[in-house]
Amino acid sequence: MGGNLVFTIGRQCGSKGRSIGMKLAETLGIKCYDKELLTESAKNSGLCKELFESHDEKKANSFLYSLVMDTYSMGYGTSAYMNMPINHKIFLAQFDTIKKLATEESCVFVGRCADYALADFPNTITVFITGDEKDRIEHLTEIHNVTAAKAKDIMIKTDKNRSSYYNYYSGKKWGDARNYDLCINSSATGIDGAVELIRTFSRIKGEQIKQ
Repeated sequence: MGGNLVFTIGRQCGSKGRSIGMKLAETLGIKCYDKELLTESAKNSGLCKELFESHDEKKANSFLYSLVMDTYSMGYGTSAYMNMPINHKIFLAQFDTIKKLATEESCVFVGRCADYALADFPNTITVFITGDEKDRIEHLTEIHNVTAAKAKDIMIKTDKNRSSYYNYYSGKKWGDARNYDLCINSSATGIDGAVELIRTFSRIKGEQIKQ
């Protein structure tokens, strides 16, 4: 991994976690991987991009077994892999891509169990972004142009999907402070304040790694 520094951002829906990740990356002059990671994974694995997008951070149901075809092989070559449901294949593709990118460059990952994928990478800062419910709902009403009631419904369902995905694949609890280096309430800090906190923490952790 060399001198690469990698940040992983877990986030509640509406907490502006993706914006914080993008601003952090911009400030540091590095890349932020979110939706882009799906395209990268699809390109590396040979799995079609549409499958990645439709199952993004969702723990798929059993009907997806019917979608598994030999032509989706990523080259693992084993019968166990070939018989694996497509959602597991997608997770493995993302898992491998996250590790590959972290080895190649300093970057920011938003979501996708990146903290779990990089558990053995010492130069990783794991962050979870939360926010006050009223602020999260207000943010969602603005970006989706919906009512507050609809925004709350989006928030609850999205967080349920993210939690299910993370808990299922990592074996840990999504949003549990014990699983992250740093937890930030964006309602208290704003985007710029959150970025500054993460950068300050990374400097502190960097000094500890050197000692």
